Amino acid sequence: MRDYEVLRQQHVALLARILPQFVQRLRWTAEQLADERRHRLRALLRVALAGSSWHRARLAGIDPDRFEERDLVHVPPMTKGDLMAHWDDIVTDRRLTLDAVERHLAGLTSDAYLADEFHAVASGGSTGTRGVYVFGWEPWAVAYAGFLRPMLWDRAMTPGADAAPNTIAVIAAHHATHMTSSIADTFSNPDLKTVRFPISRPIDEIVHELNAFQPGSLIAYASALGMLVREARAGRLRISPRRVVSTSEPLLPEARQAVEEAFGTTVGNIYGTSEAGPVATGCWRGSGMHLCDDLVIVEPVDRHGRAIDVGVRSDKVYITAVSNPTLPLIRFEMTDQVQLLDAACPCGSAHRLIADVEGRVDDVFEYEGGVLVHPHVFRSVLCRDRSIVEYQVRQTPTGAEVHGVGSAVDSEGIAQTIARELTRLGVKSPTVTFRLVGQLARQPTGKMRRFVPLAESR
Repeated sequence: MRDYEVLRQQHVALLARILPQFVQRLRWTAEQLADERRHRLRALLRVALAGSSWHRARLAGIDPDRFEERDLVHVPPMTKGDLMAHWDDIVTDRRLTLDAVERHLAGLTSDAYLADEFHAVASGGSTGTRGVYVFGWEPWAVAYAGFLRPMLWDRAMTPGADAAPNTIAVIAAHHATHMTSSIADTFSNPDLKTVRFPISRPIDEIVHELNAFQPGSLIAYASALGMLVREARAGRLRISPRRVVSTSEPLLPEARQAVEEAFGTTVGNIYGTSEAGPVATGCWRGSGMHLCDDLVIVEPVDRHGRAIDVGVRSDKVYITAVSNPTLPLIRFEMTDQVQLLDAACPCGSAHRLIADVEGRVDDVFEYEGGVLVHPHVFRSVLCRDRSIVEYQVRQTPTGAEVHGVGSAVDSEGIAQTIARELTRLGVKSPTVTFRLVGQLARQPTGKMRRFVPLAESR
């Protein structure tokens, strides 16, 4: 095995070489982006057919040299269950097996290479269902370029931005099995100082060190930003980042507003996944996010897998990660709810615009008699009180248990209002409780599940 730091420096050098071209892609025309997707999709299909027995059977009869993006509708979707059950038959490099990757992940204490070339990450996502993913040498650098380029473009295009320190504070997962942790470590370099603050640490320690660091940019889980808003309102957190980025969790409108009020700057949202890396990135010149139209193909669909119209929020999406042929994800099903926007962004980018990803179809609660309750029913009540900076809703058999973080509120009044809304929707004699807590429960990944259905609440 080669020395980690030698490999890392080679990787940093690769990133430095490719980053300018990926920043430039933000200014590509729609035609250029479509050409890139076609080229990358056909290359992905060739590798999948040659190196994956599972894909070879699934893609039988396909001619990759004539394949078009519109032909994807004829390919059956794949699920996380498919991936984990057939992992060894899906990966295209014979040096990799699920057992070998799992052993590598189990032994990680810091960022490390597998076979001197690959990076492996594990994710439970918001549902808690485990998935294991692996990136090749170049795809790992491409993923970081995709995450980083909106901030670099924004810095270059904003007058006076160079006066702010080119430093980033990242508040997210702390373990190297998580993408937010390992990819930042891999590409840390003096030109862009990045300091990680594990979300598992006490908030007063994070606040103290953020005050000392004074980051130029702040990247954090959406739920972590809620914690920081509370600290800023109390006067304990005293930082003035030029840009704030929310990542890894749905960013709700009320949370965005609270962050922008607390720090006096706009929030850029990132829709990133362990499965495919960056899927969409925020833009500080308009609302919503730009799809990474050169790195992924995104198909918003309804619960039956049918394409939905622009302006309609999907039940799920199929993702084809054209930039990572090591573990081909072709029409990979994710339950994120995405809404394509029929509008041009003020920034002029041809990358398609989507609304903030605010939830997942898994967040819908089902009660006795088949009564379905969308998360918005709870949000519409909870977001009215600006003193509630974060909340978590856990379904109960007859209603919900709501925990909130913030200052004094009318707990009984909030509970009664939510109960009335549930009654209106057909829930029989709902029981709802609301109480303030010091902090909300998190998953082992450090992420927070905002809406927890009954099966996971028990």
